[in-house]
Amino acid sequence: MALSEHEQKLLAEMEAALAADDPRLVGALTGKARTRQASRVLFGFVAVLAGLAVLIAGLIAKSTPIGVIGFVIALAGAFTAISNFSLRQIRGSGAVGKSAGKGNGGSGGSGGSGWGDRLERRWDDRNNK
Repeated sequence: MALSEHEQKLLAEMEAALAADDPRLVGALTGKARTRQASRVLFGFVAVLAGLAVLIAGLIAKSTPIGVIGFVIALAGAFTAISNFSLRQIRGSGAVGKSAGKGNGGSGGSGGSGWGDRLERRWDDRNNK
């Protein structure tokens, strides 16, 4: 069933208003918001598996440099996966915006924060109770 011209125009206006009002919701509904971060997390896990495979190959070949290279690859992959996974959780929960107004002693000047800053805020909140 096709929409009339008036209905199409009304639908386009509603979509534009929604995109202006809540772009994160539009990104979540279209699936474009998580594509980049999800691919980085997936790349990190694949790098961990590849690094472990190279590490095991180094053990089998009794070659220390190959094992060290495999460990470095696995470590870099784990860092990539964990850092992108935690950024996705912070952005999705809105924790950055909520904690900026609590007054961290001036430590939240840049606005964006990583998992270390989040742990520090949790530690400070625990000590202030």
